[in-house]
Parts: sequence; structure tokens; C-alpha cells
Amino acid sequence: MDSHVLLEAFTCRDTLIMIFRKLGARDLANASCVCKLWRDMASGDEIVRPAFMEPWKLKEIVGNPVSGRFWRDSGICKFAISHKIVKGDSVASLAVKYSVQVMEIKTLNNMMSDHGIYSRERLLIPIINPNLLINETCYIELDTYAKREVAVLYPEGKPDEKLMSKGSSSDHGKRRVIDSLKRSMQVDDGTAQYYWSISNGDPRAALTEFSSDLSYGNKKLKCDDGECKKIKGTVVLMKKNVLDFNDFHESVLDRIHELLSQRVSLQLISAVNSDPSENDLRGKLGKPAYLEKWITTATSLAAGEAKFEVTFDWDEEIGVPGAFLIKNNHHSEFYLKTLTLEDVPGQGRVHFVCNSWIYPAKRYNKDRIFFTNQTFLPQETPAPLRKYREEELVHLRGNGEGELKEWDRVYDYAYYNDLGNPDKGPKYVRPVLGGSSEYPYPRRGRTGRTVTESDPNTESRHPLLMSLNIYVPRDERFGHLKMADFLAYALKSVAQFVKPELEALCDSTPNEFDSFDDVLKLYEGGFELPEGPLLDNLRKSIPLEMLKEIFRNDGGNLFKFPKPQVIQDNHSAWRTDEEFGREMLAGVNPVIIRRLDEFPPKSKLNSKQYGDQNSSITEEQIKDNLDGLTMDEAIKSSRIFILDHHDKLMPYLRRINTTTTKTYASRSLLFLKDDGTLKPLVIELSLPHDKGDEFGAISKVYTPAEDGVEGTIWQLAKAYVGVNDSGYHQLISHFLNTHAVSEPFVIATNRQLSVLHPIYKLLEPHFRDTMNINALARQTLINAGGILESTVYPANYAMEMSSLIYKNWNFTEQALPEDLKKRGVAVDDPKAPHGVRLLIKDYPYAVDGLEIWFAIKEWVKDYCSFYYKEDDMIQNDPELQLWWKEVREEGHGDLKDAPWWPKMKTREELIDSCTIIIWVASALHAAVNFGQYPYAGYLPNRPTISRRFMPEEGSTDYEELKSNPEKAFFKTITAQFQTLLGISLIEILSRHSSDEVYLGQRDTPEWTKDKEPLEAFEKFGRKLAVIQDRMFDMNKDVNLKNRVGPVKVPYTLLVPTSEGGLTGRGIPNSVSI
Repeated sequence: MDSHVLLEAFTCRDTLIMIFRKLGARDLANASCVCKLWRDMASGDEIVRPAFMEPWKLKEIVGNPVSGRFWRDSGICKFAISHKIVKGDSVASLAVKYSVQVMEIKTLNNMMSDHGIYSRERLLIPIINPNLLINETCYIELDTYAKREVAVLYPEGKPDEKLMSKGSSSDHGKRRVIDSLKRSMQVDDGTAQYYWSISNGDPRAALTEFSSDLSYGNKKLKCDDGECKKIKGTVVLMKKNVLDFNDFHESVLDRIHELLSQRVSLQLISAVNSDPSENDLRGKLGKPAYLEKWITTATSLAAGEAKFEVTFDWDEEIGVPGAFLIKNNHHSEFYLKTLTLEDVPGQGRVHFVCNSWIYPAKRYNKDRIFFTNQTFLPQETPAPLRKYREEELVHLRGNGEGELKEWDRVYDYAYYNDLGNPDKGPKYVRPVLGGSSEYPYPRRGRTGRTVTESDPNTESRHPLLMSLNIYVPRDERFGHLKMADFLAYALKSVAQFVKPELEALCDSTPNEFDSFDDVLKLYEGGFELPEGPLLDNLRKSIPLEMLKEIFRNDGGNLFKFPKPQVIQDNHSAWRTDEEFGREMLAGVNPVIIRRLDEFPPKSKLNSKQYGDQNSSITEEQIKDNLDGLTMDEAIKSSRIFILDHHDKLMPYLRRINTTTTKTYASRSLLFLKDDGTLKPLVIELSLPHDKGDEFGAISKVYTPAEDGVEGTIWQLAKAYVGVNDSGYHQLISHFLNTHAVSEPFVIATNRQLSVLHPIYKLLEPHFRDTMNINALARQTLINAGGILESTVYPANYAMEMSSLIYKNWNFTEQALPEDLKKRGVAVDDPKAPHGVRLLIKDYPYAVDGLEIWFAIKEWVKDYCSFYYKEDDMIQNDPELQLWWKEVREEGHGDLKDAPWWPKMKTREELIDSCTIIIWVASALHAAVNFGQYPYAGYLPNRPTISRRFMPEEGSTDYEELKSNPEKAFFKTITAQFQTLLGISLIEILSRHSSDEVYLGQRDTPEWTKDKEPLEAFEKFGRKLAVIQDRMFDMNKDVNLKNRVGPVKVPYTLLVPTSEGGLTGRGIPNSVSI
């Protein structure tokens, strides 16, 4: 027979198929390498599927793999059992049940810790006994948790459709695996797909292949003489002596240590290769490198940043650096900002954002670690970095024991049990806030100080002049520029040392202003402080920098303040009724006013305990001011609004009025005019009944008047409302609803989210300085006898009142649209911008706030959607789930059972929650803080205390109203010394520091390496710029009367940017002052 005929017969399709059917999977793989014809035959489904099944005596294999290479290896490692998670399951119990190793389960399922089981509905269990496969059916799935294709055996016989929809093979699942590989390898899409395809769809094998190729390429980097390639790096840091006013002693010791070679060392950590000597897959460590030119780079007097070189001997097995260790062998700490590596083989530039204090190595029990500016979800973290990631979080949580020192980096929780000081006597006893149903409160950062001698439940306090040393993690403390700006926070020392001298400076009536002209002297001329005991005491107790801040020496010793905006254009416009109403919409506390939906207003207080607390206002008293409408018509047309402080204050009013404070619980009704302004209709002032709370309230109603004694009484009625609103603003709108509620999020984020986590990177800028300012507030502002108790009406009941109000705090209602709808000032409307329509169209806070809110939400959505493609990625992120669990159960533990907490199961819940956190920390805080001095810096406009009740007709005080109304006014509101103290405080709180970072800005442009989030952030910044321009345009619109008002103060509190100082504008990223 002709040889060509024989060859043709031998190579016919039927013959090849017959032969190939006799081969196993591995032989078929070899056959496919011979020629194209053989490869086509050997890869046919009718050939490879039976060959894959035959060794295990499988009955059937269902499904097709994404990659045909799946069939070429039918090892037992290809198979797994699908175990549906039930309550009580643990990795250890499943290992026992299925007779496998714990690590085998965790490795297959990409679990960083046992906690990963809680967020999953199933686990894959490796099959090690082949008998389990005999006569069984397996399903081919690309499991999104294991990130590989697996032949899955279901004990129930077939897959659960719900599980299949969440974790099975799909093009979308493949896309997620590829995206994960891109971030881990730091390569482009095509390169990631290539390595995935040649690795049989196994991401671990793909990383191994990539690392192998990289190592091969690195071998070429050897020089001809055999020496290793050098990698140059740049370290940016700030020395301690620069920040601490040239601490010469520390600087000299550092030089001695440098000369003795006790230097700063750095070691790179591989992100792709593990150290074979480590059994926990830790990344391989490079050789130590040392900072160069420490002595010569910067002099002791240099301020700001300094750059230092560092040279690494390149180790080919490092491959891709993912982190580095640093050890400080100097005598003192320094602030490490960044490390940048240049010309890393296969990577080019590698950047590390550090922003952390590095103390001498003897202060730590492990070397400090920093990761690159890459972003990884926990399950996507390169294996060599996972243990480092876990250990860093464990370290930050601490062990809950002992007093924390400045070099400790521990984030932990404590109650507000350090406000009182019972060792000083009963006057300074305060209840513990938090940890009880009677006094619930958000948690603060733990300091671990010892308890007081008098009360084991109260934590001891630092002496006054040591206030700045209260513990917060060092990286949470103010930067050097902020601290320099903030030295005046120790203003408490002024109250302690200068009160007698200031009182002696008063004119005809000690401790009183006699007229409005007296108050204006604070801004136009100042109080001259003569040389003597006053200034001597000040100089002894207050640093020079602080004296410059408080006492502006314009040729003499003057106690002088800048003129607040509210009186810059006109000294008396603040007294108008229009301005009184406008400030409820555009002032410093625009978050209280609500629409009235029933008349007369009803109380929600317990009638059995407090009697009848419903309003005594009648329609007869206001009908002539409704522009021809009846009260029913006005309410139905959404024209009646109320500023209601009655129910919040009444439970404490009897006790408050036993102090020097004499005040009322107020209700103010306002009418929305056709021009968009609010017209005051009536003010109701209420007191507890003389016979007891159960007898209800005694109320009086006051209506507008301009002239005579009635006009003075109306001004006093508005002043009492101002007192109510000032106290509520400072205690609730400001401290509780921004400062206090934010701190648990700061703590939980640092304890549960790695710096590599995308949500950490999103939220971290919005936590800057919050723990520090809150700690200082506990030390000097909200403590027993502190500035707040001295300057607002609730006095020593102030923080206790805020605890009562916290009982009704609701996280989801902090979203601006929800808050506006709850207060009845907005409704859902699909035709309105953003789907929300305001019922007061010219409501500057709400108009500007909604623009900022939705810009933040769009940015958060863009960012989160890049990292979380589906809801199940939220559910299966162990760090994220533990973070949210801790926020709810620890940080806000007193409200942990509230039904309104988001479950954190969907992208929508994550986006909404992060938007709320950012809104509260940035825009909401800006709206209620930076207008304090512009509006309340002139105390008659927003008095903080009332010292006597409304004069009764026929009394001596009433006669004084007639003869000297200004003097009567000032004898009622905040006294002179308290005014000086109060406006000194709010001036400081209203100032921006020179290093402030505003919304839409980051302190470094390289905060992440991911391109898409960087582009989304740039879009966010552009959006804010457009919104800012729109705000300025609206302020010029004469038809929008509430934008400027009679006092001619444009509404700029939500303008995103600002310069440093007292500007009345700017949204810092965080609650930082």
C-alpha cells in the first residue's frame, strides 16, 4: 500500500478519536502539543470530559470551564465539596467534619481569618478521599471566593440556585478575578489575562508564573562584576526638633547616635514571594538600608520637611515591593511622610504614603510597617502581605490594659467618664455618659488613666497646664502648624488667672455691660489691660504665641476682638424680626426649624410625668399676621414653621433655674411670606409649674412690637429664644451631632480597616484631628467647671442634657435629605433636582447643603463601585463587616439594638453610610461651627445665658425697662466676663488653621495608585468648584433675600474652600476644630 495512503488512513479523525479515548487527561495534554490536528482532536469535549471523569469513576460532569486547560489536569485538587454555612459552623469544626486541615479550607477559600466564614453562605471543602467521587455528579464553577475553577460536589445532589447565582462561573466572575490579579500584580488588563489563561484559571498559579518571570528578568540586572543593582529611594520626614520649637537637647543626642551608627534602617518586603523560612507565607525581607545624610541635610533651625536618600541592595527575589519595615535607632521620634523608590525592576516608581510618627525602636515591640499606596480588599491582598496586614490591625487594637503612653498607637473605646473630678468636691461630680440606658452616649478614645480616689467609675484628669498631653494616638494629634495656631485653646487658664482683674476693669457696674456702645468697645477700641498683676499672671500661665492670639498688641495691652460680620455693615440690623427669622435658615444653627403640621403645637413629653405641656398659643393671638389666611389654610399651604426648644429643655428646666441661670423653654412660630422670608408670629416662654412637674407648664405668649416697653419686652423674648438656641446649638447641633458621634467611626476604622482597604482610604481624610480636638474638649471645654458650663445656660447639666437627646439620635437621619424631610421642610419630588423639593425655596443652608450632599454621594458612589462590583463583595469583605459591627456594637453601643442601623449587605448601604460619615464630618460641621464668631461673636445677637426672668408689670425691673431699656437688656443676658470668655472661645473655634485640608482636597496627590478613583476624585473637585461659583452667584441675587439679609452677611458657610483665619467660609474635610 502507498505510504501516503497509509498515513492518511492512520491520521483519519475516527482513528485519532479511538486512540485518544484510551488516554488519560495528562496524556491528552501531551498529545495536544504534537500538532494542530492532534490538538484539535485532543481538545474536543467528547474526548476531554470522559478522560477527566474516568480516574474518579464520576457519573457526570456538568458545565463547561472558562479555560479549556481545565481538562488537562484531573488531579484530586480540582475537586471540592460545597458546604452550606449554618449557624454554629466554624472552620475548625468543618475541618474535623470533613477530615481536612484548617489551613487547606482557608487557602482554598481565600480566607484571611476565621471571621471570613460569617459573611459567606458556603465554603468549598477540599476533597482528599477519591471514594467520595465514585458515581457522583460534579459541577464546574468559577468560584468568586476561591477565585479558581473547581469541580464541585454537592452533598444534596445538585446546586442551590441562590448559591450558584452568588458564587458560580460567569463572565462577570472572570472579570472580577482578572481585576483582582491586575491590582495584585500591578499590571495592565492584557498582562493579567495572559497569566490567568496560562495558569489554568488559578490566580495563585498566575501570580507564581508572574513572579517567576519577574525573577528571571531580575537576574539580568546583575552587573558584570557580580554586584547587585542598587535601588535609590527618597524619604521625606520632619525631625522632632522642627516641630517642638528647636529642642536642642534632642537634636544633639540624635547626632551622637548617628555618629555611633545607631541609625534609621529600612527593609523592603516582597508582595509576590514568601520567605521560605517562614511558615505563615510572610513576604521575603530585603537587606537593611539606612537613611543617608542625616546630619548634613537639614540644620536644627530648619522648619518643615527634609528629604533624605536611601539606597537598597536589590534582591531579585523581592520581585515587587509591597511594604517596608522601619526602625528608628535615634534618641527621639520623627514624623515620616513618604518613601519613594525609583526604577524598581518591572515596576518603575513605587510610592509609600506614611504620615506617621516613628518613635525610637525601644518603644515598640515590633518594627513599624508601611504599605505601598496600592489598594486591596482583604481577600485580594497578595499572600506574602496578608500576615503583615492582619498583625498591624491587631497591634492597633491593643489589649485594653494599662495607661496609654504617647508612643502607643492604640485605638480603643471608653465611656465619657472623665468629665467630672469628684476629688475636688461634690460641685465637680458628673455622671458617667455611656454604658447605661439612663445616660447613653457615643464612645470616646480610651486613655487608660487611673480612676479617682473618690469614685472608682470616674477616670482621673490631667492638671490644667498638662491638658495638651492628654492621650490620643500620636498620629491623631495636631500637626505642628495646627498646634501653633491652636495654642490659644488653653484659654481656660485665662478664666482661672484673670477673672478678678477683668472684673476690676469694668466701669460703673462691675461685671456688666451698661449699653450696646460698651459692647462695641470690644471690637472698636478694646479693653486696655494695665501693667500689673493681670498681665504678670497671664505671662506666667500662657505661652507667648497664645498671648499674640488673644491679645492683639496694637501699641498697647488691649483685650480686643475683630468685629463680627453681623455688625460690620450695620450695628442694629441684627435686632430686626426679619434677621431673627433668617438666621434660622442661614445662621449658625439652621438645622432645627421645622414645619408645623398641627395647631396648637403638641408636646411629646410624658403627660403622666410632666402634665399638660401642649402650647397655650391661640389663633386669636396671631390671626392678624397671616396675610389674610386662616391658621388652617396657612398650615395646609406649608406656611407655618416652628423653632421648638420646649420638650428638649423642660425636663431639666427646674434644676437649671436653681443655678444662677434663669431661663425658659421656648416655642417660636413663624410665617413664610410671599417673598420667601420668615416673619415671627409669636414666642411662647414656659416654666415648670410651681406645684410640681405633673401640673404641667406655666406659659406666657409674646407678640411682635417695635416701640416702647412692649418693644423692649419683645427684644427680651427673642433673647430668651436665642439663649435656648445657643445652648442647644453648642451642646447638640455642634458637639454631640458632629464631634461626639464621629469619634466612634474614627476608632473603628483604625481598628478594623487596614490602610490598604479602599474604605479606609476613602474615610481617613475625614477623621483628621477629630480625636485630638475631642480630647482637648473633655479636658478644658465640656468638663465640670469648664468653659462650656461657664458660658451656656444648662451649666453643670449641659452634658447630661446632651445624653438625654442622644437617646433619639438616628444615624440614617443624619443624611441631609432625610433630615430635611423629617423636619417637614422638604418633600420627595421626582421632578425636583436630586428628587428633593424644598418647601422654603430660599433656605440657604438646605439649598447649598443639598448640592454638597449629592456631590459627596456621587463621589462616594464612583469610588465604591470601582472596588465593589456586586453586593456579595460587601457581604464577603471580613474587614468591612467587622468594622460595621464594631461601629454599631461598640462605638455606638448604647444604641446597638436600634432597628434603623444599615445591615451593610449592599453597595447602596455602603455608599449611603460613607456619604453620611463624610457629610457629618465635613459639611455639617462647617455649617454649625464656622459661623459661630460671625453671628455669635456679638453676644447681644445670640446670648448664651439669661440671668433673670422677664420683668413683671409693676416691678422695679419693669420700671427699668421703661427708663433704661439697654441696661435692663444687659442685666438679663450674658454677663460681661462670661461674654469675654465666650467670644474668646468661639473666635478660636471659628478660625481655620493654616494647614487645613478642605473638601475635594487630599494632603497628598498620590493617596492611591488606582487611576479610576483618582479621576473620580478630580471630577468631585471640579463639581465642588462649580457649586462654589453658583453659591456666589446666588448671594448676588436680590430676589433671594435670605442669602444676605438685613445684616448684609452673605451665606458662605458651605462654600467649599477658604484661606486660613476667620473667614466665615470653607468646608474642612474633618471635625478638626
